[in-house]
Amino acid sequence: MALNKVDDKRTVVVCGLGMVALSFIEKLLKYDTKHQFRVEVFCEEAQVAYNRVGLTQFFSHREEERMLMQPLSWYSENDVTVHINEKATYIDTTTKCVISENGLSVSYDTCMLATGSYPFVPPIPGWNKTGVFVYRTINDLNEIINYGKKSKRGAVIGGGLLGLEAAKALMDLGLDVTIVEVAPVLMARQLDATGGEMLKDEIDKLGIKCILGIPPKEITTDEDGKVSGIRFENDSIELDLVIVAAGIRPRDELAKASGISTHQRGGIFVDDCLQTSDPNVYAIGEVALYGGMIYGLVAPGYDMADVVASNLTGGDKRFLGGDLSCKLKLLGVHVASFGDYTASKDVAMPLLYNDPFGSVYKKLLFSKDGKYLLGGIMVGDTDDYTKLHALMKSKKVLTVAPGELILGVKSGQAPGADDLPDEAQICSCNNVSKGQIREAVKIEECRSIGQIKSCTKAGTGCGGCLPAVTEIFETEMKALGHVVTNALCPHFSLTRAELFQVVKIKKLTNFKDIIEKVGKNGTHGCEICKPAVASILASLWNDHILNHANLQDTNDRYLANIQRGGLYSIIPRVPGGEITPEKLLVIGEVAKKYGLYTKITGGQRIDLFGARKQDLPIIWEELVNAGFESGHAYGKALRTVKSCVGSEWCRYGQGNSVAFAIEIENRYKGIRAPHKIKAAVSGCIRECAEAQGKDFGLIATDNGYNLYVCGNGGAKPKHAVILAKDISEELAVKYIDRFLMYYIHTADRLTRTARWLEKMEGGIEYLKKIIIDDHLGICAELEEDMARLIYSYECEWAKVVQDPKRREDFTQFINTDETIDGIECISERGQSRPADWPKECAVTEKDISEVKKSANLESKKWVKIAPSSAFPDDAGQVIKYGDTQIAIFNTNERTKWYATQNMCPHKRAFVLSQGLVGEEENGTIKVSCPMHKKNFALETGECVSGDVDLKLMTFEIKIEDDFVWLYLPPKQELDRILGTSKWKVSKKLSKMSKSKNNIEILGSTAAVGCGDISPCGDKKMDW
Repeated sequence: MALNKVDDKRTVVVCGLGMVALSFIEKLLKYDTKHQFRVEVFCEEAQVAYNRVGLTQFFSHREEERMLMQPLSWYSENDVTVHINEKATYIDTTTKCVISENGLSVSYDTCMLATGSYPFVPPIPGWNKTGVFVYRTINDLNEIINYGKKSKRGAVIGGGLLGLEAAKALMDLGLDVTIVEVAPVLMARQLDATGGEMLKDEIDKLGIKCILGIPPKEITTDEDGKVSGIRFENDSIELDLVIVAAGIRPRDELAKASGISTHQRGGIFVDDCLQTSDPNVYAIGEVALYGGMIYGLVAPGYDMADVVASNLTGGDKRFLGGDLSCKLKLLGVHVASFGDYTASKDVAMPLLYNDPFGSVYKKLLFSKDGKYLLGGIMVGDTDDYTKLHALMKSKKVLTVAPGELILGVKSGQAPGADDLPDEAQICSCNNVSKGQIREAVKIEECRSIGQIKSCTKAGTGCGGCLPAVTEIFETEMKALGHVVTNALCPHFSLTRAELFQVVKIKKLTNFKDIIEKVGKNGTHGCEICKPAVASILASLWNDHILNHANLQDTNDRYLANIQRGGLYSIIPRVPGGEITPEKLLVIGEVAKKYGLYTKITGGQRIDLFGARKQDLPIIWEELVNAGFESGHAYGKALRTVKSCVGSEWCRYGQGNSVAFAIEIENRYKGIRAPHKIKAAVSGCIRECAEAQGKDFGLIATDNGYNLYVCGNGGAKPKHAVILAKDISEELAVKYIDRFLMYYIHTADRLTRTARWLEKMEGGIEYLKKIIIDDHLGICAELEEDMARLIYSYECEWAKVVQDPKRREDFTQFINTDETIDGIECISERGQSRPADWPKECAVTEKDISEVKKSANLESKKWVKIAPSSAFPDDAGQVIKYGDTQIAIFNTNERTKWYATQNMCPHKRAFVLSQGLVGEEENGTIKVSCPMHKKNFALETGECVSGDVDLKLMTFEIKIEDDFVWLYLPPKQELDRILGTSKWKVSKKLSKMSKSKNNIEILGSTAAVGCGDISPCGDKKMDW
């Protein structure tokens, strides 16, 4: 069958549809502003172009669609004709026609060969037996997965880039893994002997065995002809599965069959314009032989694609060789090489840095006069790769000594992105130069990093260039007179979104490393950045929230919402609002047993109020045993997915809203975000679940569901906007995955989705492009991130109740099992609740001074309190001394200790020990009260958030013989000043407040209210 032209456009026929072929098509469409070309593609595989660089990611989600570089719809939308499962076998260069093995014939004006390569399989006996695989296509991966289900031991022949990726895949399948490499080092093309040895050491730690420098003699089989092992000259290993990843060979058989010149050892000869021996036929990617070189990396292939696409549309570009520099993460180890990293001693002088303790190796090569950087190798730490690579490519004379590039600058600053010329490549994944980023700011008027990424694609690949991109962006913005800072707090110069990306790219997993490497080193953080970082860590790595307890605001630290008087509320998860009678009875029994106030929430759950901190674990133990999970009402996380009864009961229902709501809530439960997330599913357009007032909501239609996003109720209500219409449940879940992860990646701290969308340049239409059209090319990454969070979910409370050590953290006092109530409760409408706060409630410094007059504070002595090991790092704990509660804090890696009253004088809540410890911009160490974010200096007790009348009593403290000691007056004397029963809000005082509109404070009548400041003490902290 022959397909001929149907219009006057010139036909470009592309043979092959891999990553480089797609890049060529995309660039041709971009440059073809006159619409002169039409494109037809012969695609041998069953899938259109997919991400071969990220093959190993397939093992985590196993969804072919997520691997696609562009959805199938993209090709039809751009008038690109793709012939799936059609392998081109002959090009008639005389008639200018491409013919497939199925007889399909397509005429061309220009033919592009992008047939790529095939895996090289060494001629080892047994290479073709059952259980031997190559690692190249999705079909290969599916075969490996299926065979791996019944395998325990696997080996990879090949220790290069692809071999290490394959080893990671086998490890993910749960196999014991061995890497067999003929060369004496791993990644012999990218690393020297020292770098390869350090990489091997790191891989050894993962339990992967490496056999280097010994060629395999035979792949052995059992009596059924299946792989049983590998035999070497003097040894053998037992195996069930073998992957061969020993290199590639160009797929040039199409060119050979068509009379196009090829090298005898493989590859199609091309010139600077990528033309073959036939002027109407071009070749790019791994099949093209340029200057005696086959380029096996994707970046040079993209460069080739750009040259041909540009020249076909009137440009005049030349391909003068590709850059083989690369930056990767293999089996958890960061590895990079750039420039002439194998330069001989005749032309280069190497400078080495080898840190076996930190597992870091760097080798930079300089010209013999030390004026130019020629190349380098980096293992373990590749943070400086982008700048060093750009500096190498710029060929500029160094402005610092070579040693300062590898060890750090002794004075002044090392050359940064500002020092690079405009032609310096910043993003190697997408070949974006510094000049293009500057033009995006000046000419395209990009005003955010997100817009820069959208406009230039810089930073949308591996993300390693993001710091340099940010530096260039900010410099250009400042030059144009724009304000660019949106720093998280005084301890971090980055925004929350920028910090998220840096933590992700650098794989940072704790606050200490983050503030040392990204923030102001030597500082302690504050009540703003600590919870923000805790949220980022949870959104990225999803380990138990209490692993970072000292970063958590009180609600997250104790997995419950703090209420008046330091009491807590408990809200078990009730997915979709559906609950059985048996579970209802459990909640009722628990509430009755512990005297808890019960109320139905707006999110179709049951709230239990009034739990004491020390009772939380035992209450939750009963709930967990009954099948309940944490409802995460305390966290910036998914709260509820509200539902109507839907088609199961309602006569108007068009969709099973209850079932879908339960599915969604169980999918996203526990996922942390910049702010709380609420959702709903309505079974029809009557909208009983109020889906259009939620962060995301679904409304059933005759044809599926309408998906709404970025709405909310509350103080600033916002109607949600429609993202997609009449979509299936599966597609809705896919879009929600992307939407939530993009919000988590990019929103500022404490920003709801509605405000986030309002700030987004381009609004909902831009969001649609990202979520639906994958405009930034990040949807696969977003879906992978979401899959990891879902997979790693665990109920936080279930983990706590099963761990005696974690349960100890909920005790009221560190030095005694005795307990004290911090507020009295009253009975109202048959339930118990805290006594009312009076309007004037604060205990001022003057009040304390008055009561001090009646106490004898002269006879102080050192009192032994408790082992120092009993106190948490960089956080507070409370002790009982008579009737007085004293909060004890430590900072600076337990070298600096403080002691203050535990009562916050603002509302007389005995909770200061539960507050976040942080640092003011001037270095003052402070604690932030968890009730209303009043901040107090721990050294002096002074309020540093504006209330000059409020001050804490502080006490001398020392550590001696690993015990905490306090310098205190007798108990009865201190109780006169700070006794709990003296200051706590009581029934009597509550009644007086109602009748007199004030409250009598024992010892004084002076008081201070909130006045004109924010009720949270600081408007930044209002939630």
